Amino acid sequence: MSLIACHECDLIHRVDPVPEGSAAKCSRCGALLYQHKRDSLERTLALTVTGLILFVVANAFPFLGFKLQAQVHETILITGVQELYHQGMWILATVVLLTTIVMPAAQMMGLLYVLIPLRLNRLPWKLKEVFRLIQSLQPWAMMEVFMLGILVSIVKLGKMATIVPGIAAFAFMALIFVLAATMAVLDPHAVWERIKIQESTRGISVGQANLIGCHTCHLLCRSPSHGVYALTCPRCGTHLHRRKPNSIARTWALILAAAIFYVPANVLPITIVTSLGKKQADTIISGVIYFISSGMWPIALVIFVASVFVPLLKLLALSYLSFSVQRKSGWRPVDRTKIYRMAEVVGRWSMVDVYVVTILVAMVNLGALATIEAGPAAVYFCGVVIITMLAAMSFDPRLIWDNCEENHE
Repeated sequence: MSLIACHECDLIHRVDPVPEGSAAKCSRCGALLYQHKRDSLERTLALTVTGLILFVVANAFPFLGFKLQAQVHETILITGVQELYHQGMWILATVVLLTTIVMPAAQMMGLLYVLIPLRLNRLPWKLKEVFRLIQSLQPWAMMEVFMLGILVSIVKLGKMATIVPGIAAFAFMALIFVLAATMAVLDPHAVWERIKIQESTRGISVGQANLIGCHTCHLLCRSPSHGVYALTCPRCGTHLHRRKPNSIARTWALILAAAIFYVPANVLPITIVTSLGKKQADTIISGVIYFISSGMWPIALVIFVASVFVPLLKLLALSYLSFSVQRKSGWRPVDRTKIYRMAEVVGRWSMVDVYVVTILVAMVNLGALATIEAGPAAVYFCGVVIITMLAAMSFDPRLIWDNCEENHE
C-alpha cells in the first residue's frame, strides 16, 4: 500500500488510482494531492519544444514599435532591461531579466533535458537535481504577468502615439499559452516515479510513527531516531523537516521588511516623464487616477488591485495567519488554509506594475521629444513583491493544523 501526506495539513492518505483527467484532493483541507494526466510526458515534451521555438522568435525579432510624429522607436524583448540598467536601476533590471527571460528559458531547457531521455526510457544525469530546480523555478517565471504589463502599457501609450506590434509580440503571446499548457499537462509524479528507490521506503503503514512527507516529490519517508535535520528524501534528495525551521519568525521578519518597503513604494514616484523639457513624476496612485480620468476604469482597477490592494491584503493575511498560529488558535482551520493558498497564488501578479515601467522606459526613449525613466518607487515596489512571495513560502500551513490537533487532544 502506498501513502501520501498532504503538504498543507499533513494528513496521511492512501494513494488510490483515479480516472484519467481526475485529481485526488485532501479530505481535510482540500489541497491537491495528485492527478492522473493522459500521456503527460509526451505532451509536455511536444509543448516544450514548441515553446522554445517561440521563445527564440520572441527574443530575436522586433517586439513593439513606438511611432510619435516622424520618429519611430523599435524595441526587442530585452530593450527594457537594457534601459533600466543604463538608468542605474541594475537591481530592477536584474529582477526583470531573471523573471521574464532567464527563468522561463531555464525551465524549458530543463524540461527538455529531463523529458527526452525519459521518452527514450533512460534516466538523465542528475535527474533529481534538475527536476527539483525546474519545480522551484515555476513561481518565479512570470511571463504571463509580463504580458498583462504589455497590455496595460499599450493602453497607456495608445493616446500618445501609434503602437506597432512586431512578429516577436505575436510569438510572445503564443508562448504564454504554450507555457500555460505545458505546466497544465505536466505530471511531476510521473517523473518522480521513474526514479527507483529502496523498497524499505515504500509501503509505509499508517500505524508507523515518525513519518515525514517530502514537499518536492511527496514521498512519505521515515524519520530517523537521531533527528530530522540529517534526513534527505531518498527519491529527490530534498532536505526534509517535520516543519519548516523557524517558520513563524522568518515569516514575521519578511512581513516587517515588506511593510517598510510598502510605504516608499506608494509615496515616491514610480515613473518620471520628460516631454519637451518638462518633467512629471507619477506615483502608483496618480497612475490609477490618470486611467480613471481618461475613462479607462477597467485598467485603473487592474493596477489598483494588483499594485495597491493585493500587496496590502497579502501582508494582512500572512500577519493574521502567523498571529493565529502563535496564539494556538483552533478557529476554522480549513478557511485559514484557503487564506494561505490564496496569498501564495496571487502575490506574483503584483509584478505587473514593475513590468509596465520596464515597457514604458523601453518604448518612450525619443531624446528631447519624450523620455520615460524609472523612479525610485519601482525598486521598492519590486522588493515588496519579492519579499511577500518569500514570506508566503516561509510560512508552514501545517502549523495551523498542529494547533487544532493539540486543542482536540
